[in-house]
Amino acid sequence: MADGIFKVAVPKNEPVKQYMAGSSERENLETQLDKMMGESVDIPLIIGGKEIRTGNITEINPPHNHKHVLGTYHKANSEHVEMAIESALEAWEEWSVMPWEMRVSIILKLADLLAGPWRDVINAATMLGQSKNVMQAEVDAACESIDFMRFNAQFMREIYEEQPIPGENIWNRLEYRPLEGFVLAISPFNFTSIATNLNLSPVQMGNVTVWKPSGTAVYSGYYLMKMYREAGLPPGVINFLPGSGAEIGAVALNHPQLAGVHFTGSTPVFQHIWKTVGDNIQNYRTYPRLVGETGGKDFIFAHESANLKELATAIIRGSFEYQGQKCSASSRMYIPSNIWPELKEILLSDMATIKMGDVRDLSVFMGAVIDRDSFNTIEKYIEYARSSNDAQILFGGECDDSTGYFISPTLIETTDPHFKTMEEEIFGPVMTMYQYDPSKFEETLEVCDKTSPYALTGAIFANDRNAIRAAMKTLRHAAGNFYINDKPTGAVVGQQPFGGSRASGTNDKAGSHANLHRWVSARTIKENLLPSRDYRYPHMG
Repeated sequence: MADGIFKVAVPKNEPVKQYMAGSSERENLETQLDKMMGESVDIPLIIGGKEIRTGNITEINPPHNHKHVLGTYHKANSEHVEMAIESALEAWEEWSVMPWEMRVSIILKLADLLAGPWRDVINAATMLGQSKNVMQAEVDAACESIDFMRFNAQFMREIYEEQPIPGENIWNRLEYRPLEGFVLAISPFNFTSIATNLNLSPVQMGNVTVWKPSGTAVYSGYYLMKMYREAGLPPGVINFLPGSGAEIGAVALNHPQLAGVHFTGSTPVFQHIWKTVGDNIQNYRTYPRLVGETGGKDFIFAHESANLKELATAIIRGSFEYQGQKCSASSRMYIPSNIWPELKEILLSDMATIKMGDVRDLSVFMGAVIDRDSFNTIEKYIEYARSSNDAQILFGGECDDSTGYFISPTLIETTDPHFKTMEEEIFGPVMTMYQYDPSKFEETLEVCDKTSPYALTGAIFANDRNAIRAAMKTLRHAAGNFYINDKPTGAVVGQQPFGGSRASGTNDKAGSHANLHRWVSARTIKENLLPSRDYRYPHMG
């Protein structure tokens, strides 16, 4: 143990590169994209630092060009899950007692690697494998991942500094121990930074993970693992297990050494995890920590005093960036009838300029949705609206899977505030609008609050401060991240800690101290410097 109380650099949010035409950063990224498009990778499991190829393989195809093959990945079975857990528990013996500054040194090196030589690789993998345009990949795979690493290092030190007050002749201390056992990390396809944080936030606190990545984000996940190895992360601290969620979960969730689950995905899956843990609670060595960020049916609510151009821009960015495949993406909006005609004109005019296509074309705003299942699900919602007497499609609604899984930005108007697409999570580029009587502003706020079981993000647009105040009051529990005159997406680490409640998750606020607290178990230490030498108390004299 080193003799010193160490500081880490005060973190700053990673600057977002703009990839302007003619810039070296654009040229370097395009070179990397071409290189990776010309290769075919064979992605193994990684258990205890060793590559394992099972022979049970699945192709990796860019969603925007599903006939192209980026490579294949091998799928784990129950035997491999047992191997990964054993490897993680073996690594825990040393990792859990490694001095915090040694762990944080690896995390900070990762941040510098990602900010430098690995930036193009991770961005390109995210663009190709998950069909993100250049800006969406940059703010996610590069900047947010780097921010998680650097800010969490500072948050970690601040947590360790949270100490109790001393007593007379007493030295009181808190030791923040890692959890006993392994953490199961289950990551989604839509954010590479989430995959990063679901593993690294427990890991930097001294824990070990068994990582089940989304089957549609194995490509970027593999390159993350390669970067972790270059940074010096010991074998077995993170174990990479692509495969069936049901098969992996059946083993991991029933293991007595399960110490926690760090999850981002659908609400039904997280509820199943919670129930499974509850059913097995008597079998665990310790109570597993369950941290989950799940679904959303995120809203934009406009008051008649809203600036229409700002509102239209927020609707397009909040609803259609990354094809609406964000937990935070807006998919329902409430617009006063007296501003709708002018807003509609602005909105439709702007939507007509949105470019879709292959994300290697850096002028593209929208790529493809992630896979055929998602394409089919979204198409069914659109067709439901098309055939309904309570709705009409004002823009878009085209679905074309001939080259990639392309769905045009779609705007639906409904006369029913409880219409199917107003209530259910679609996870695609579909926004549904409901007009309300401006004299019924507060009544419609109540409708907004009670429409959805989710409570992740939401926004109010108004220049009337009383309207903003009313919205904040009525919608207090309707969104864990609430935005005033801004789109309800794009939370920044250290600025807007992210998470929702109700059916949207445990609201443990990724990008803050709160999340890291979930991955430690504190031990109180009381040291008596002058112990008593007589059992008798003064009153007994």
